[in-house]
Amino acid sequence: MLKKELILRNPLRQLGFETEDILSAGGFGAVLAHAGVGKTALLVQLAMNGMLRSRNVLHISLNDPVNKVNLWYSELFHHLAGHYEGAQISRLWESVLPHRFIMTFRVENFTVPKLKERLSDLTEQGIFSPAMMIIDGLHFDESLRADLNDLKALAAGNGMHVWFTVHTHRHESPGTDGLPVSFSAVAGLFDLVLELQPEHSDVHIKLLRGKESSPAGPALLLDPSTMLIKDKEF
Repeated sequence: MLKKELILRNPLRQLGFETEDILSAGGFGAVLAHAGVGKTALLVQLAMNGMLRSRNVLHISLNDPVNKVNLWYSELFHHLAGHYEGAQISRLWESVLPHRFIMTFRVENFTVPKLKERLSDLTEQGIFSPAMMIIDGLHFDESLRADLNDLKALAAGNGMHVWFTVHTHRHESPGTDGLPVSFSAVAGLFDLVLELQPEHSDVHIKLLRGKESSPAGPALLLDPSTMLIKDKEF
């Protein structure tokens, strides 16, 4: 019951998509926001939904150590399931952990060939084969296009899709497509783009690209106190 209820909270379903697997193999999704707004928290919730559905998630952090990334997952999971009995929560948490692998790089040392090598180490030894990958902390501009094309090919070849956090700047004006200029140069490679916009005491989750950018469901928010997704009417 607990597992099923948590799966039904998938943000993509709440944004109006009929299925959780909106991104196919090699597909790219992005969450755009200023620093500290909740990019990582949103992607962790997408990752946890995949884990609950027995999908393997590779979380790559370019800024934070493994223990900090693990803390994100643990705290958000326990916030999500907090009203259930403690032993039940613990059993479910232990059952989904094998579906997550955390990998860290220093920003300056991250390259697609290095990622390919480390990913091959995991898959060829039967240690971990991801269906979804998160890359948190990559810096976006036109110079990244070749790397992103290589990464898209790598993801497609391994049957996985990729979600990125994209750091935007408050002083940055949007381009003609409504996207930040630094991201707009590579935006054509992305199938789904979400933006987190702080408004008063809430953070609104906006769909900028994907499904004709017109979700059928109610507006979604991130609660700044818990970083959990909630309906506007909640």
